[in-house]
Amino acid sequence: MTEIFHSTEDVLRFAIAGEKDAAQGYVDLAAQAKSESARAFLLELWGEELEHARLLEALNPAALPASGAGGAADLRISDYVVDEPLGDDPSFQDLLIFAAKKEAKAAALYAGLAARSAAAAQKKLFEFLVGQERTHKLRLEQEYEKYVLPEN
Repeated sequence: MTEIFHSTEDVLRFAIAGEKDAAQGYVDLAAQAKSESARAFLLELWGEELEHARLLEALNPAALPASGAGGAADLRISDYVVDEPLGDDPSFQDLLIFAAKKEAKAAALYAGLAARSAAAAQKKLFEFLVGQERTHKLRLEQEYEKYVLPEN
């Protein structure tokens, strides 16, 4: 975490770039996926990451509520599964785990940056971003709970 943020605009640029990088990662994985269902799911995640970037581009940091980083519930499903790289033809379960772990890492990054932020506006923005990433992780874990756990 060597990034230095001089303003909330710097924080937003960093977060938007992160969302766009994540989107590109999903579209790259979709191009490699062998099964149509895996490709469709990865393209859905790609679209969601682009939508997250658009949300951040339109965000007014001054309008953020003064709340902590808590936000979304955490099913912690991906916390207890092995973090492995995706193979050539990942299963739906593999994709859900991979994506949930990416969201958890992003939330941890923003939480660490919030803890180190001296500027109140930046801290508030980082805490908002933590909540967003935790919400994304929750959605993926709910999909896992719905489609994968009943099979096991």
